Amino acid sequence: MPFFTRDNAKIYFEDDGWGEAIIAVHGLLENTTYWKDIVNDISRKYRFIPMDMRGHGKTEVEGEAYGFDAETIGDDIEALADYLNIKKFHLLTHSSGGFAGVRYAMRNTGRVAGLILTDTASSTSVLPGDPEVIRRYYEKLARYYEKFEWDQIVANLWVNPVPFFRGIVESPQAKKMMQSAYDMISLGNRYTIAQFVRSFYNDPDPKIEGLRGIKCPTLIIYGEKDDLFIETSKLMAKEIPHARLIEYSGAGHMTALEVPQRLAHDIIEFLSHHKI
Repeated sequence: MPFFTRDNAKIYFEDDGWGEAIIAVHGLLENTTYWKDIVNDISRKYRFIPMDMRGHGKTEVEGEAYGFDAETIGDDIEALADYLNIKKFHLLTHSSGGFAGVRYAMRNTGRVAGLILTDTASSTSVLPGDPEVIRRYYEKLARYYEKFEWDQIVANLWVNPVPFFRGIVESPQAKKMMQSAYDMISLGNRYTIAQFVRSFYNDPDPKIEGLRGIKCPTLIIYGEKDDLFIETSKLMAKEIPHARLIEYSGAGHMTALEVPQRLAHDIIEFLSHHKI
């Protein structure tokens, strides 16, 4: 299995296809398998390189500092490109991976040839307000992951799917997609995920000036039922120069699981106009 080492992190990635490189970064509870239904379509035309974020999947971090923050994960993206001798790349992100990815693009917009932000935001806390209120909210979420097993957590999503699983639960293919989600989520370590939650989600600032400084072509996609990220997607589309915004009717937060063929098509179509 392919790994590369950066300081105390052993970061897992996959590498399929050839041509211009797309580095892909998933969201919370996810890993490289989030992209499994778009890999074949994308890798026919591009070199597709999904990675497991710190705290997720097969990526391992030995000891402190764990680097469970957007800036470190952004640096991991660049380190992966360096490891593979890729000078310029497209960046595909989802949810929390997008928090890190868009902030990386603010700092290194010259290295990113095309930026694709799906169901995400430019803040690292979707909860606004007082830092202590934010800390308590995510502490409660972290404890939830520590307390319950993955099968209990996924079972609860059938009853309380908002905000992330509404699109799946309301789909005619709900059973199949939920099984895919369970197979993906259960690969994670609940206690490491909890540690990630406590560290990562702390900044409600959308970094407007940083968004305005992104110069690479940008595609922003959100699901009609992704209640948490509709307004954040519109904000990024407004502030990133010449960004393109697409709403997926009938879809929710997990677009790569819910509408993989459409997502793959839109990625390929967008990048075909923005070659490296």
